[in-house]
This record gives sequence, C-alpha cells and structure tokens, in this order.
Amino acid sequence: MSENQAPRPELPDHLSVDPRSPHHVAAVFEHDIGIRFNGKERHDVEEYCISEGWIKVPAGKTLDRKGRPLCIKLKGQVEAFYR
Repeated sequence: MSENQAPRPELPDHLSVDPRSPHHVAAVFEHDIGIRFNGKERHDVEEYCISEGWIKVPAGKTLDRKGRPLCIKLKGQVEAFYR
C-alpha cells in the first residue's frame, strides 16, 4: 500500500452492492474486494453474509420488474477479502 492511500475500512459481515440497500457501505467499494465461496473466487456476487453463510448471485440474464437482476441465494462457506 502506498503512503497516499487511505487505510482500508474493515469488511462488514453483511454487504450489498446495491446503493439502496441498508447493507451498502460506499467506503468499502473504493477498494477492490474479492469474495471466496466454498474455496473458489466469485466475481458475480451481489450480496453476501459471512455469519449466515450465503451469497446472492444473478440468476442468468433474468431481470425483475424494476430491471434489476433476479438473484438466487447460495449457501456455503463465505470469505471476503481485499485484493
């Protein structure tokens, strides 16, 4: 980390990429985040909860009536980290 970068905030237990969500933390998204689910890195995660052990990912190209991706919840071991 270079000297002019701000310290990274701690990753929350529950985080969402949707800015309208109460679990969205904008300061975290200023850095590159990685999600490892069941030992494999995922790049399509919309929301996660480490303590409950789930992630939400888009279900193909399906959209809901408001034009947002329709998500499905997958259960397993979740790990969030900074790249």
